[in-house]
Amino acid sequence: MANAAPFIRLDQLSKSFGRVRANHNISLEIRRGQILALLGENGAGKSTLMSLLAGQLQPDSGHICLNGEEVVLSSTEKAIHCGIGMVYQHFKLVENMSVLENIILGQSKSFWLRRGKLAAQVAELALNYGIDLDLDAPIRSLSMGEKQQVEILKLLFRKSELLIFDEPTAVLTPTEADQLFATMREMAAKDKAIVFISHKLEEVLAIADEIAILKQGEIIDQLKPSANLSPAELARRMVGRPVLLQVQRRELETRQTVLKVQGLSGDGLEDVELELRQGELLSLVGVAGNGQKALVETICGLREPKTGTVRILGRDWQDFFATRHSETGLSYIPEDRQGLATCRGLDLLDNFLLTTRHGFSRGPWLSKQAAGEKLEKLMQDFNIRPPDMSLAAWQLSGGNLQKLVLAREFYRKPKLIVAEQPTQGLDIAAAEEVWRLLLKAREEAGILLVTGDLTEALALSDRIGVMFKGRLTALMQRSDQAAINRIPQLMAGLSTEDEPIHEEVMQ
Repeated sequence: MANAAPFIRLDQLSKSFGRVRANHNISLEIRRGQILALLGENGAGKSTLMSLLAGQLQPDSGHICLNGEEVVLSSTEKAIHCGIGMVYQHFKLVENMSVLENIILGQSKSFWLRRGKLAAQVAELALNYGIDLDLDAPIRSLSMGEKQQVEILKLLFRKSELLIFDEPTAVLTPTEADQLFATMREMAAKDKAIVFISHKLEEVLAIADEIAILKQGEIIDQLKPSANLSPAELARRMVGRPVLLQVQRRELETRQTVLKVQGLSGDGLEDVELELRQGELLSLVGVAGNGQKALVETICGLREPKTGTVRILGRDWQDFFATRHSETGLSYIPEDRQGLATCRGLDLLDNFLLTTRHGFSRGPWLSKQAAGEKLEKLMQDFNIRPPDMSLAAWQLSGGNLQKLVLAREFYRKPKLIVAEQPTQGLDIAAAEEVWRLLLKAREEAGILLVTGDLTEALALSDRIGVMFKGRLTALMQRSDQAAINRIPQLMAGLSTEDEPIHEEVMQ
């Protein structure tokens, strides 16, 4: 049972970045033995609030109390010392070191490291929380779910009493997500306090003891899950209008081939073959790290094919990327929105021009005024907040930055769109809009969608492929329900039948 007194109490916290008000007079209690879900649209202030709690940022005003005593979390080290730890979306692990080495890294205060004693302590800790890991295994050999378990063990080994999970299921298979929830419940049962940030409302209702909703930097609602509280009602409270996350997908007649991959191997890929036509959306699902990145980067010109052939819009790979056809025919929406899709230090207008500048150029002259007028309308259409093109990219929330990238790439009206995790980190209203945009773009383009969200793949796809260990192990029609039912097992490398599913790629 949760203790009556809160472990952490936030009292009138406020934080602004210039003219942007991220948090305003937030008061919130976080209790031991409870899982608190934090919801909000993109830009609502969730990440800023957790950064204040993790010691990454300092509030402009307000107080943080720990066990009833005011505390200043002046650094991440101070927050860790106070028992506050965060499991980030992008794991902070050393790939070439073992599980045990990652967990104990920097934790020994003495010169001599007693490896055997520390290993026993970590093993006992893992057993107590139902975590099954080979402590001698190198991190690079682990699945995404296992890497996340290592991050959790790191925090538990540091004696963290509050664990913050930021979109923790974004990189997990359904089975791994279930395992994570079991671990979270076990931690709550052992009197840990947990904050869970997610845009997946079904998960929130399944795991949370209490829900807090942020909007425009303020807490607008606090409630407990109940039989009467549905995902639709949660979305309505969060967005202020009904949101169903449903789209009308109509069948289209496919036209010319826009992408053809044959026998592609190397860089972790093994004999990948697929074909994509205009008017079709093909989803590739799988846990991150199973070859999707190498396949996408090859198709988009970031790495040269080692073995096999890639034809884009009827042209060989070398010919396509040697000419300006790549600037007009192909749009790439990368997963890394802050490192590859945008330049953090440039303003939003310059980021818009990164891939659209040829449409606003006359000889050596670039019309920033015309580009600004177009971007201003796109920011309204895509609900990018705040709608200020003079802001630097780093000043936008992750979701709003993603909407900027989508607006830029859809504006180009390409014939082939490669989209990696386009709705990852987006709130439910923004995800709904992206789904509609993808289906509209499908009328004139072929779309290769790389996603770890099965709900997204099932809602949008004409065909679905499963990637595992560099191979396209299954390729099925959306209408084949028997094959669809096996996707979670195939994503984990399991098969319930002797023969793998694989339809013949269209010739």
